[in-house]
Amino acid sequence: MTQTRLEPGDAAPDFILPDSTGQEVGLKSLRGNRVILYFYPAAMTPGCTKQACDFRDSLQSLKAAGFAVLGVSKDTPQKLAKFAERDALNFPLLSDPDLAVHQAYGAYGEKTMYGKTTVGVLRSTFVIDADGTIEKALYNVKATGHVARLRKDLGLE
Repeated sequence: MTQTRLEPGDAAPDFILPDSTGQEVGLKSLRGNRVILYFYPAAMTPGCTKQACDFRDSLQSLKAAGFAVLGVSKDTPQKLAKFAERDALNFPLLSDPDLAVHQAYGAYGEKTMYGKTTVGVLRSTFVIDADGTIEKALYNVKATGHVARLRKDLGLE
């Protein structure tokens, strides 16, 4: 299975996906802002909840620094709505059920879990600049501590 991996300097693949309310969100509509786009395996699972809550808790300072945050999973908008409501998530969660956007960003493919190779969502985060260019491409990140590390890498500590 060949997998595209994005690198800093690459153009961020554009997309339009529905959020948890059914509204369409397009990357192009966020030009002029820096965007943190993160892919996670499944709403309401322990690691994904921890990561989403870390982004929630950091959102004010990220927004103050000019960042928009978008979370993407293969979950339905209905499941994303439950996740957002349950955990008071204050940023858009986007639904990519056919995994086209995951694949465009290289956030779906082979991974090793407990010594077994499987195919699935690779927890990944991308920082996209105001012009739509990849600034950072982070693959196989850990759910816990990721947002703190990202904030440090972005000079927000």
